[in-house]
Amino acid sequence: MKLVIAGCFALLLPASLMAQPAAPLQLPYTQFTLPNGLHVILHEDHSTPIVSVNVWYHVGSAREKAGRTGFAHLFEHLMFTGSGHVAEGEFDTRLEAAGGNNNGSTENDRTNYVIDLPSNALELALFLESDRMGFLVDSMSQARLDQQRDVVKNERRQSLENRPYGVAEGQVLTELLYPESHPYHWPVVGYMDDLTAASYDDVVAFFKTYYAPGNASLVLAGDLDPVTTRAMVENWFSDVKAGAPVGPITIPGVMLTAVKKQTITDRVQLPRVYLAWLTPHALAPGDAAMDLVGYVLAGGKNSRLYKRLVYDLQIAQNVVAYQNSQALSSYFLIRATPQPGHTTDELQAVIDEEIEKLRNEPPTDREVQRALNQIESSFYNSLERVGGFSGKADQLNHYYTDTGNPDWFNEDLSRYRSLSSTDIRAAVQAFLPRDRRVELTVMPESTPQP
Repeated sequence: MKLVIAGCFALLLPASLMAQPAAPLQLPYTQFTLPNGLHVILHEDHSTPIVSVNVWYHVGSAREKAGRTGFAHLFEHLMFTGSGHVAEGEFDTRLEAAGGNNNGSTENDRTNYVIDLPSNALELALFLESDRMGFLVDSMSQARLDQQRDVVKNERRQSLENRPYGVAEGQVLTELLYPESHPYHWPVVGYMDDLTAASYDDVVAFFKTYYAPGNASLVLAGDLDPVTTRAMVENWFSDVKAGAPVGPITIPGVMLTAVKKQTITDRVQLPRVYLAWLTPHALAPGDAAMDLVGYVLAGGKNSRLYKRLVYDLQIAQNVVAYQNSQALSSYFLIRATPQPGHTTDELQAVIDEEIEKLRNEPPTDREVQRALNQIESSFYNSLERVGGFSGKADQLNHYYTDTGNPDWFNEDLSRYRSLSSTDIRAAVQAFLPRDRRVELTVMPESTPQP
């Protein structure tokens, strides 16, 4: 989990309460699998008359191939344009008329779709989701593909090329961390040339391969009755064709053997420095410890890097550090922007000093407790709502996808609670070597002379 909530209210509790063990998180659910392979998880919560319909397709940009990138993100858009029994534009208008809202997102490892709506309109959402899962291709055309291709290209321009520091964070960083043969090398949004070259047959083949029931999981959470809801799911999804099984991604290991430096220019006012290391994949030993390293270094105003760079020395505008956990390979990133009149070299020197301190001496118990408080606060905040990104429906799908167990909350929390300060120092020693990392600097474009 990467939900950082500002503030650490747990630190204000009396010591007697802090010493008490936290009650285990319990999220009751039922689950079943349809004959076509669709795995369904139901969670009953009658606190509000709302239900969340959350679909994860176990396909992201990592399933693409060099020269044919951007397909998973392209389908994030195509899935809203209509399907076999839903006319173009009706997907959104029907949901809005029922008081619902919807969204989707694409990452390296998955694509998800979220519909939150009043519980009395649940069947509408199931109809819409089942229709685009089973009958999207029936409504696709070359004209619709071209239209959405242009939309995605424009989004790439907005999110990467025309956004300050966008190309550095959304493309260059991963190109430096991962070789061309690795499925994390290219940006999730894809390359312009690949989007242009994608044919109608290429796109349809990608959909038929990865957007089948057996490569998806459906979570329904909220104001529902499990028995009647299961009957609805069986009614709407049972006629969707199963599709061929999708095997796991098998790739060779990846590692950095030296420092990789690169400087690029961008239309920005201030320079920025990025330091990145390859780290253990999601849920692997060391992954949770690197999360805590991120909190100790830059998790709030009392963190080491924020206090040194922003508050004490006042040479940085901001600093961020976090573990970016992914299924095949993670990376740890530190990003800092200097104040006017200061340089990225100054920031990098202080960053290296603080990392060296952690390498030689573990963090204090207070620092570790503060980090754990932030993580636990994020866990409990995510459980306060059923829908949206990172709500209960999304978390159930996330845990099922990663572990096969939808209710993996306690096990996830225990990864952090079991760590000691020496574990954090050991993670820094193992995964943040000074001689094997990416050093990316963004400099402002030179102002043309008159």
